[in-house]
Amino acid sequence: MLVLGVESSCDETGVALYDSADGLLAHALYSQIAMHNEYGGVVPELASRDHIRRILPLTRQVFEKSGRRLSELDGVAYTQGPGLAGALLVGAGMGRALAFALGVPAIGVHHLEGHLLSPLISDAPPAFPFVALLVSGGHTQLMLVSAVGEYTLLGETLDDAAGEAFDKTAQLLGLGYPGGPALSRLAAAGDATRFALPRPMLNSGDFDFSFSGLKTAVLTLVRKQGLEHAADIAAAFEAAAVDVLVGKSLAACRHSAANRLVVAGGVGANARLRKRLTAEGAREGISVFYPPLEFCTDNGAMIAFAGAQRLGSEADRAALGQDLDFAVKPRWALASLGPVK
Repeated sequence: MLVLGVESSCDETGVALYDSADGLLAHALYSQIAMHNEYGGVVPELASRDHIRRILPLTRQVFEKSGRRLSELDGVAYTQGPGLAGALLVGAGMGRALAFALGVPAIGVHHLEGHLLSPLISDAPPAFPFVALLVSGGHTQLMLVSAVGEYTLLGETLDDAAGEAFDKTAQLLGLGYPGGPALSRLAAAGDATRFALPRPMLNSGDFDFSFSGLKTAVLTLVRKQGLEHAADIAAAFEAAAVDVLVGKSLAACRHSAANRLVVAGGVGANARLRKRLTAEGAREGISVFYPPLEFCTDNGAMIAFAGAQRLGSEADRAALGQDLDFAVKPRWALASLGPVK
């Protein structure tokens, strides 16, 4: 089954072709970071307009790279939510229209399900069941994954997500947008022990997260110290956030009797987090799986893959129909998804 995947939930336009027999054939991505950096964050209207400009050229690009033709498509998958409503509508409209023109099914994919399943695209994918740490954009969640579509929420952030805390801390340190990667680079040159920062909810006895207090502690520290020791502040923040993510994730594995942990989403690219989880997981007999670095951030490959899993279900295909009606879901609970039958 050859599936075109289209991702347009926020500030990156991603398109990919996935074949259930041959794997990922081609993918292309355009990031709007340079445009939004001027405003210190994503401007939804500008994001939507840029998706319109990029989505068709990127689609032509992946077909050229793969050597496949439009007429060979068996289905189209597009991000239906969560995300920015206007941005989602661009990908959904294009995906639905193309599928209708070709007479093939189109399916809306949950953005977080795409991230959750992205490690399965790798050469050594994890087997089910596993615990998943989703650290993508405004989401920080721990899920027990029994199969595609069978997700049990174990815990989630009560306020700021980890990615938001990274970006907001980076802004406090004058690092611009998006701040996560820049903060990690700065932290590599700092001393994480110079300043003591809190580890919110690390010992709360549950699997929920809270990062707003950590962000506020950094604000207080910056006001007191200024930016003279910015690298040390960045290192202290990163160490605190990683301590919480590692502690909660391994506790969730112990609670679920799971010996496999999947880490997905943009923060999953953080080198300190990967090193700590891999080392501490190994000591507890837990294997940790990550998507390739290029698939940690938003991308079309994860949408194409997730769509192929659902389009491979006869029941799902039969329920899709061939009309042009569609809707996007800016808010959409991952745990509400049904299993693949």
